[in-house]
Amino acid sequence: MAMRAGKLVTGEESVIDSVRKGEAKLVIIAEDAAVNTYKKVSDKCLTFGVKVVQYGSRERLGASIGKESRVTIAVADSGFAKMLRKSLENRTEVEDIG
Repeated sequence: MAMRAGKLVTGEESVIDSVRKGEAKLVIIAEDAAVNTYKKVSDKCLTFGVKVVQYGSRERLGASIGKESRVTIAVADSGFAKMLRKSLENRTEVEDIG
């Protein structure tokens, strides 16, 4: 939904740029991202106060937005970001039970 609404930014440099501009409300990084990529993006998010979560593989992250593999995604809408954070938190709780 967020992709169709034009509220997602993908790609490391585009994501970092959206964080700097204050547009990103949530950043999602693939769990198989390179250590340097994770550090670069998460450090920038920390500096600008943007929540970062890790989710799935790059293939799974890309598939979740109807694209090829993606390592980083920024959500540029507060409503979508809140909904995704809640969904990802619930997913983690369910995985912890199993």
